[in-house]
Formats: sequence, C-alpha cells, structure tokens
Amino acid sequence: MENITVFFYFNLTMFENIGQYRYAAFVFCLLLYSFIVSANLVLILVISRERMLHEPMYIFIAFLSVNALYGSSGFFPRFLMDLLSDTHLISHPACFFQIYVIYSYGSCELTILGVMAYDRYVAVCHPLHYHTKMTPKTVMKLGAFAWIWPAVILTAVISLSATLPFCGREIKKVYCANWNVAKLSCVTTVVNNIVGMLLTIMTVFLPLLYVLYTYLRIVFVCLKSSVEIRQKVFQSCLPHIVSFVIYSITGFCDIALSRYNVEHLNPFVAIILSLEFVVIPPILNPLLYGLKLPEIRRHILRTLCLTKTHKVTHR
Repeated sequence: MENITVFFYFNLTMFENIGQYRYAAFVFCLLLYSFIVSANLVLILVISRERMLHEPMYIFIAFLSVNALYGSSGFFPRFLMDLLSDTHLISHPACFFQIYVIYSYGSCELTILGVMAYDRYVAVCHPLHYHTKMTPKTVMKLGAFAWIWPAVILTAVISLSATLPFCGREIKKVYCANWNVAKLSCVTTVVNNIVGMLLTIMTVFLPLLYVLYTYLRIVFVCLKSSVEIRQKVFQSCLPHIVSFVIYSITGFCDIALSRYNVEHLNPFVAIILSLEFVVIPPILNPLLYGLKLPEIRRHILRTLCLTKTHKVTHR
C-alpha cells in the first residue's frame, strides 16, 4: 500500500494574494458587512412592524433579508479574521460547516426567488383568485419549503464529501467550497460528482427554469393588458427580476471559478469573483426592494423620520 499523508487542516491559499492590502481590505469588508447587517435589519423590522406590509410579497422580501443575514454572518466573521491572520488554516469540521452555511444560503436564495416568482405569477395571471390562493397558511408552507428543501439537499451532499479521505490541503479560494474540497480526495469522487450533479439540478436549475417560465407567462399577460396595468406589473416585478439576474450571474461566476484553474487568472480578479456570490446579493437586495417599491420606501422614510424626531425631543 502506498504511503499517504492525511491532512487534518485545509489551507485557504488565495489570501496570500492580498498581501500588504489586507488592512485596507479588512476595513472595507468590515464596512460592507456592517452595511449588509444594518440595511437588512431595517428592512426586516419595517416589514414586521407595519401591518400594511404583512402581505405575501413583502413577507418573502423579509425572507430574503433573513437569508442575507444568515449567509453573510456565516462568511464575514471568519473572512475578516483570516484577513488579519498570518496563517489561513481551517479544520475539516469548520470547513464543512462553512460550506453548509454558504451553500444553503445560496440554495435558499434561489428557492425564495422561485417562491416570489410564483407569488407574482398568481398576482398577475390570476388576480381574482390571489387572496384565496396566497393565504397565510400557503405563505407559511412556501416559506417552510424554501428553507427546509435546500437544508435537506445540502446535508446529503456535504455528508458525502465529509466522509472522503483527503491527501491535499490547499484550497485556492478565500472560503471553503465543496468542489474545491472534493478535488483534494485520495480516492475517486465519481459517486460524489453524480449525486452532486443530480442534486444541483434539483436545487438550482429547476428553480431557475420555473422562474423563467413564470415570467414568460407574466409577459404574455402584460402584452394583452393596458398600459397602466403594465406599469404596475413592471414596478412590482422589476426588483425581483434584477435580483434574480444578479444572483444568477454571481452564482454562475462562483461555479465557474470552482471548476476553473484560478492560477490562470489575475489574483485580484480571482478574489473578486470569489467574493461576489456572498457579497453582492446581500448588499443589493435591500437597496432594490427598499428604494424601488414605494410601500417599503415610504415606511422606511417614516420610520427614520420618527427616530430622528424622537432623538431631537429627548435632547
């Protein structure tokens, strides 16, 4: 039998490319994380406090913000510590925990966007039946599906990877990724690849196809409607479309980077491509929904004005 060196820690090698810029990168990323937490918390609090916003569309927007807090909190604290550290070793359990959090965040983002597409589809294509179809019980079921389904799938995928013996430890990324870890295995990963591909189709491509299908139906309905109805539909659906497109692009870049040899890329380009999946959607979602949808924007401004007035009166 061949002598095999088994490693108990992985090394995130892409931090070596940051070098002297790590302190500036730390401050910048800390500000990004603070903004993500603050903006998403404001959106969640406004939607939860205002009874007028207790409708399916706004509840699903709050789900997106909760997911953004979950994903960014599973990434940024460790990432910020690594920026200031001279070593970037991560234990196997911590690595797989990070994989689970980041991948479940990504999968939940897509299932929530799929649920939101269904909500818009019913609102536009079946407006007379909207309140009978989108009942509070239905919203709860859709929300539970959006959270539980990805969690079950990710548990199965990561369980397969966690049982592999690893003979390498260098992960060319700033965080643990399932495919990058699987490539370090001492044994064949054919079964993992097949199962992973099937489950990826179920959690990624099926929701993508469903979102595309619902918006094609919405477009067909709009073509037969008046200009006023088209404007209302466009106003309510535009943030969701933009959010969906941004997530699809960042998700594709992350998958492509995992499969591509990053040594052929500029180091800073590789780092940016690694980060955008866990940074851009959590930043843009509260801006898109908070600024574009008039109901949310009005309540946010009113809340901020009341807070400012309350501070002034207590001076």
